[in-house]
Amino acid sequence: MTRILFGAVLGLLIAYPGLLAAVLAVIVAAVSQPAVLAFTAGILLWPRITRTARRWTA
Repeated sequence: MTRILFGAVLGLLIAYPGLLAAVLAVIVAAVSQPAVLAFTAGILLWPRITRTARRWTA
């Protein structure tokens, strides 16, 4: 499913070059916000954090 979604997004960006600039602008605006960065880091690191906590309690 992820491959299909990635392929669709990549196809849209190639088919509509103006869309690439808009997508990059949205990404840059989102990444420049510290709260967004913290939220994203939490989502990406959550499995590792929970595994570490389980090892501490076991």
